[in-house]
Amino acid sequence: MSVPRSNTRLSLPLSPSLSLSLPLSEGQGTELTGLFVERPQENVVIIAGMTDRRTDGKPTVKWLKGKWLDLASKAGKHLQFKETYDRETKVRKYTQTAGAAGAYRCEVTSKDKFDSASFEITVEGKKKRPEDDKPVIDVWELLKSAHPSEYEKIAFEYGITDLRGMLKRLKKMKAEPKPSEAFLKRMESCYSVEKGKKIVLTCEVFDPNVQVKWLKNGQEIKGSAKYIMETIGNIRKLTIMKTTLADDAAYECVVGEDKCFTEVFVKEPPVTITKLMDDYHVVVGERVEFEVEVSEEGANAMWSIFKDTNPAKYRIKKDGRKHMLIILEAGLEDIGMYHCWTNGGHTKGELEVEEKELLVLQDIADLTVKATDQAIFKCEVSDEKVTGKWFKDGVEVLPDERHKMTHIGRFHKLLIDNVKPQDAGDYTFIPNGYALSLSAKLNFLGKEPLTPVPEKHPPKIHLDTTGNMVSQNTIIVVAGNKLRLDVEITGEPAPTVVWSKGEEVLTPASDRPESDQVITATEGRVRVDNRKTLSSFVIEGAEREDEANYTICVTNPAGEDKAKLFVKIVDVPDPPQNVKCLSVGEDSSSMVWEPPAFDGGAPLKGYLMERKKKGSSRWTKLNFDVYEATTYEAKRMIEGVYYEMRVFAINSIGMSQPSITSKPFMPLAPTSEPTRLLVHDVTDGTCTLKWMAPERIGAGGLDGYIIEYCKEGETEWVVANKELCERQGYVVRGLPVGEKINFRVFAKNLAGVSPPATLAQPVTVREIVDLPKIRLPRDLRTKYIRKVGDKINLVIPFQGKPRPVVKWYKDGAPVDEKIVGVRNSTVDSILFIRSAERDHSGKYELVVQIENMEDRATIDLRVVERPGPPTKVKVTEVWGFNAALEWEAPKDDGNCEITGYTIQKADKKTMEWYTIYEHNRRPSCTSSDLIMGNEYMFRVYSENLVGPSEEPGLAYNPPEFKEKDVSCIPTFTQPLLDRSVVAGYSTAMSCSVKGFPKPKIVWMKNKMILGGDPKYIMLNNQGVLTLNIRKPSTFDGGRYSCMAVNDLGQALVECKLEIRSKADENC
Repeated sequence: MSVPRSNTRLSLPLSPSLSLSLPLSEGQGTELTGLFVERPQENVVIIAGMTDRRTDGKPTVKWLKGKWLDLASKAGKHLQFKETYDRETKVRKYTQTAGAAGAYRCEVTSKDKFDSASFEITVEGKKKRPEDDKPVIDVWELLKSAHPSEYEKIAFEYGITDLRGMLKRLKKMKAEPKPSEAFLKRMESCYSVEKGKKIVLTCEVFDPNVQVKWLKNGQEIKGSAKYIMETIGNIRKLTIMKTTLADDAAYECVVGEDKCFTEVFVKEPPVTITKLMDDYHVVVGERVEFEVEVSEEGANAMWSIFKDTNPAKYRIKKDGRKHMLIILEAGLEDIGMYHCWTNGGHTKGELEVEEKELLVLQDIADLTVKATDQAIFKCEVSDEKVTGKWFKDGVEVLPDERHKMTHIGRFHKLLIDNVKPQDAGDYTFIPNGYALSLSAKLNFLGKEPLTPVPEKHPPKIHLDTTGNMVSQNTIIVVAGNKLRLDVEITGEPAPTVVWSKGEEVLTPASDRPESDQVITATEGRVRVDNRKTLSSFVIEGAEREDEANYTICVTNPAGEDKAKLFVKIVDVPDPPQNVKCLSVGEDSSSMVWEPPAFDGGAPLKGYLMERKKKGSSRWTKLNFDVYEATTYEAKRMIEGVYYEMRVFAINSIGMSQPSITSKPFMPLAPTSEPTRLLVHDVTDGTCTLKWMAPERIGAGGLDGYIIEYCKEGETEWVVANKELCERQGYVVRGLPVGEKINFRVFAKNLAGVSPPATLAQPVTVREIVDLPKIRLPRDLRTKYIRKVGDKINLVIPFQGKPRPVVKWYKDGAPVDEKIVGVRNSTVDSILFIRSAERDHSGKYELVVQIENMEDRATIDLRVVERPGPPTKVKVTEVWGFNAALEWEAPKDDGNCEITGYTIQKADKKTMEWYTIYEHNRRPSCTSSDLIMGNEYMFRVYSENLVGPSEEPGLAYNPPEFKEKDVSCIPTFTQPLLDRSVVAGYSTAMSCSVKGFPKPKIVWMKNKMILGGDPKYIMLNNQGVLTLNIRKPSTFDGGRYSCMAVNDLGQALVECKLEIRSKADENC
């Protein structure tokens, strides 16, 4: 495509996306393009157009060249920018007149919106006259010789648009091998290695004696455990051990000025998932923890679900290689599939959530009450958080002065005070959120009393057979509920009422015989309350013992009437009994239990099972629907983990207490068959078999092996070992000579017997003779040294047939097998000591004997331990900044040679210990660089093959110095003396004082303290006190005193000073 030679305009609509369009001259196609292949002779004008309909306010526009050059800073004659705005079309146009080729970009920013467009301009320069031609510059040569930091500058200066592609080609050009006199064979162009593995870089040089340097990213590599450099003839190798991502770099091998290059790429292994996610089946409100385990600690894992849920309810936890997704309270909206990804694996788990089943633990009982009494409806459900509403004949009961509703824990109550006739009816409790309702009937007794007549009427009992009675004269009461049976009585005169339970008579207090059991009318759990026309039988908190036949008998002079009632107490059943595990599988177990001893008076509906891991407190439900049988197979268990199980019984009243927890059991599976069964040896009556452990053992472990054999052609197998064989080898004895025998081996554990391992061909029993020979291991041919407390297990192989007799001796005497354990087989003898002691040291001799032939081997065993501390540690001399120490060897050398001593010092001010000598072999040393005036302590540890002594030998510890108390009260040791001096001549008076603390000195004249008068000079030199008086006059005469004062007391001395005049002196 050609470009017109007139001005060319590029229109860039900037919203919603940027594109380039180029108006073409006549005769050209309409194809849109953003690349010029020929530059027009005139300047290039680029227009960016955008509409204001998509932006708020005036946008910000930037013109860039290359990656970073802002053209606004280059505006001038050859680079101009213009902005126009069309109000009708609301289009802004930004025009750039460019005079240089290269890659350009236009960026538009308007508040939170951003867009950009990139384009390139390729310019072909005009043909110039020959005299204007300049030497052509090869850009390839410039890039080859330039520093990488100058690449973009050269590209901008010479109009390079595809700098990235040129650099790739330049790299290949540099990598092309050149003829070299130093290298016979260069390194490969690149190497690839997995993270954590080693890699070897190899090249071959011309001179086998030349020294090479290895560089990593231009920095010289020094030999170390990480980088191993080898020289093998003309071959030079660099081995990088345990590669990391930091080893992904460019490497060079330098010989003089010649180099060969290569690159090492380190591949990071993918993070795999080692433990897959489990599925969960829970009820609403339970906690869910999805857990996976990855192959590397600290690796990242991503969790995802295919649902739009609130992410705040999920918690992600990471613990080493374990990653967990936690849902604190699962809901129905959490049902779905959960996924976990790493860069090398994926796992998923399904969450199933079921609604909780609400169980009715106590149903509402029908009530019969009379006017002004209180009626209480009460029920109990299995969930404490459940709320509900009360209804009367389908209409909701709202709380008021007479109607009160309470909810305490699992109990819901409706209290009706001052019962009226309109309160009679059907009452229903409906839990919120559950398709369940509990109903009961309130019967009102409010008939008008009969009008008394003088006639006599025989008594009559009027029983209400509705309400609690499920059949004629049978009343069912839930254990714990209250039973109040109001029986209406008629008769004239008022009849006498007697209640009896079986043969036991329950009477009111006023009518009871002295021999009857007394239940007063106002007290007791079971009581009778009689009125004129009504007799009430009350049981508070019904118990199982209250179930019986009850009789009410009413009598008066006109006759007698009786009625019998059967009160049946129903309760939740007793817990099931004898919960135990019958058998286990790899991930399952079969459980069995016995029905409860008492079914609560109602038929059992079934059972609920729970299990938990031993030591845990979190029980997991195994079934949500009632299970009717007494055997259950629990699945989805982890092999090798102890579990416990308990069972609940359920009837129409509710759920029992849990049964006694079963004994812990562990899901186990038999092992796979033993592997590599072979015949190790055959004699004239025995056959020695050996095998390897099963490939899969499982959590049940391996108890031992069972070996069986049978003659060829027969089907009866004989067990060779009466007890389980714990070793992976066994000698079958008592075999008939010359017969062909088949063998097989079973592995056994707690779960049972594995499939058998068999031999491909039968074994022929025959005799082989071999001389006794001990093959003493190389490490036992010299002194065998072990530490105190170590386990010693010496396996000495030998040969000889028939089986030789093996004996052990210690220092010439047979070993005591109570102290040293010995086990012998047909091919070796084992001497083992569970915990080595010093007394076990000595020379042990093994004797292998067949009849008159024998072989001997001696083992020198030495058991060593840490030495004792050095003795008699002392400082022998101190001079300058040095101190000399000496000590004697420890009394206990730990049964091996003392290899040296460690000496430490500590300044008594800081008591921080510093080591001044290690592995000092002589029992003396000199400590230097001490600080004069400081006190030091020294300690010495002795060392042997095991280590340093546990306790040090303490050195110089100077006695504590008690400072003498020199405190005393001031005392004058030299008093003041009276003086007589001539006026005008200076004089001095002196005295001396002692005292500690240093006393304060006060001079006084005629008991007046001398102040700051310069005439008086007071001196104190080491307790010698002097008062100088300059040119005294007669006025200065008088009594002078000196007082010394400190915290302990004071002292005072005085003297008289007489001043004589000169006239008196002349006379």
